[in-house]
Amino acid sequence: MHRFYVSPANWNSPALALTGSEAHHARDVLRMKIREKLVLFNGRGREITAEITELGRDEIALRKLHEAETPPLRCRIVLGQAIPKGKNMELIVQKAVEIGAAEIAPIISDRTIVQLDSENASQKQAKWQQIAIEAAKQCGQNWLPHVHAPKKLAEFFSASKQAFDLRLIGSLQPDAQQLKKILETYSSEHGDRPRSVVMLVGPEGDFTPAELALARRHGCQPITLGPIILRVETAAMYCLSVLSYELLI
Repeated sequence: MHRFYVSPANWNSPALALTGSEAHHARDVLRMKIREKLVLFNGRGREITAEITELGRDEIALRKLHEAETPPLRCRIVLGQAIPKGKNMELIVQKAVEIGAAEIAPIISDRTIVQLDSENASQKQAKWQQIAIEAAKQCGQNWLPHVHAPKKLAEFFSASKQAFDLRLIGSLQPDAQQLKKILETYSSEHGDRPRSVVMLVGPEGDFTPAELALARRHGCQPITLGPIILRVETAAMYCLSVLSYELLI
């Protein structure tokens, strides 16, 4: 069944309906008909199976058939991704949703090529959040990752009020450790796997030495991604895949 996003603010509305772009997509793109069934999700774990009862010009009225709740993933993984050039950030956001990231924090690093003013940053954030919604629709993810506004690395650490069990940063430095070893050390010291992890991935050319030093001061442990130098988008998917395998299953 086709899936549609309804924001948490509109989830408990007395009259269940699709409006705006979601109604347009169902009516004008998918050509859905009365009595067809669809699935709604609110990005916070709730899901409703519904039936179309009326196809209006401004909204599509629905009748709820069944409601379910999806528990959150075992570990909250936050991807702090230095913004790469081109459209690679769009691909990273899409794949981060599919792999199980809970939040995506775009980082404006010293080596970020893309120049963003406040207006452009807001537009980019909105576009990336919409890409996350579309990815969640496709992959059946009922927990929608929040895409933060782009920030410099120092601002990211200042704005991050929540404590993390583990902080990691991809690094090409010779003292970077294998992720498996870091996770084994954490488990042996705490008796369990971490429940929250922030993973920082650098831009083309990696984070600068100053940025790496800043991350270390904030408790980030450098990890190696293997002997082969990876492209930015590959590095992000690699890190999230390993963390998902080790911590979400």
